[in-house]
Amino acid sequence: MSKNVIETVTFKLNEGVSREDFVAAAKRMSPWVVARRGFMSRRLSCAEDGTWIEHIQWKDMDAARAAAAEISKEPGNADFLFAINGPTVQLTHSELEVVID
Repeated sequence: MSKNVIETVTFKLNEGVSREDFVAAAKRMSPWVVARRGFMSRRLSCAEDGTWIEHIQWKDMDAARAAAAEISKEPGNADFLFAINGPTVQLTHSELEVVID
């Protein structure tokens, strides 16, 4: 049986993008994320140094990779994606081993 996958993306925002505008863009993108096959949950947080951390839980690796391949094809995701400073992006996929809710 496949394990759930956690997609972790860390990044900084482009100069001039406000936290409020970025959060609004992230919320507008949420229906697209939720509609992807295998989506389970999404969390977005920001560290004191301005590093953003997004965790998305997927049913399996195939679902995670499919969503990553499709994200830039959806015009409604443009505000979210254009706000992110590309060179700062680090994306990893890892198998979920322990959950404590």
